[in-house]
Amino acid sequence: MQIRSIVHGFFYGNYFYGLCAVALSIEATLQQEYPLADWAYYLAVFALTTWFYTLPYLLDKTETVQDLRATWYLDHGHFVRWSQALLLVICCGYAFYFVLTYGQAMLQMSALQWALSLSIPFLGIAYYGISFNEQYNLRKIGVLKPFVIGFCWAGICTLYPILWFKITHTQAGGLDGVGYRLFVKNLMFVALIGIMFDIKDYASDARQRLNTFVVQRGLRNTLFSILFPLSIIGLAIFWLYGFTHNFSMMKISLNTTPFIGMLFAVQALKKRRSILYYLIVIDGLLLVKAVCGSIAMLYF
Repeated sequence: MQIRSIVHGFFYGNYFYGLCAVALSIEATLQQEYPLADWAYYLAVFALTTWFYTLPYLLDKTETVQDLRATWYLDHGHFVRWSQALLLVICCGYAFYFVLTYGQAMLQMSALQWALSLSIPFLGIAYYGISFNEQYNLRKIGVLKPFVIGFCWAGICTLYPILWFKITHTQAGGLDGVGYRLFVKNLMFVALIGIMFDIKDYASDARQRLNTFVVQRGLRNTLFSILFPLSIIGLAIFWLYGFTHNFSMMKISLNTTPFIGMLFAVQALKKRRSILYYLIVIDGLLLVKAVCGSIAMLYF
């Protein structure tokens, strides 16, 4: 029972998302051949990701319990509020330290660096809406929703570590050619996972007239006309890039693993799955991708 409670807290409380954000940040940094950031940076990434994903559940004032995760938040509200406060303190503390230490370097940032830096939080806020106004937010544009999520994740995990390095070392510029390709790759990978999550929310999205892919096209068409082909295309593009750039077979195999996992996940979603299945197995593909990609860069 204790283990089950810990598992529920770890996944329902969005701490797994924080772990995935850190792991993907490390992977993208290694793939772009930059030095890793310090431990405080990754702690801030973990805290910010967890805090942001949890915030809507605390702001939701509806009393209707829709799933087991919503029930968990009702039962553990006191713990979640304390956790959110601690995570926010970590985020603000690191921001204060960073500005205090590198404020002069930030004043010398180029317009491109500022635009790239501010685009991610802007889209994150716009996703839920200013002041979390349910009437005006990007989430209402159902087909756009997974790509907004993908853009934010790609920004945090692919772009921010490079900007962090350039600011702390007083260098100009943003991503290079490899960085932009990784940005698009990570954006699409996360977007596909977002589309899978829309399958879980099909009933509520349909009631709210939120035109996600699955609401518009149905389950089977979403699985086999969108998710499956896009996964195959993503894998084919990676293979083409890997073989033309003389990647070792082990490196190609490791980076192929998350795509194969995604294809199996698409097949598995033909059946109705629990919320924990989505949080552990589907979101787990993010961690698989990060671990495989990091090992490939470090050892092959």
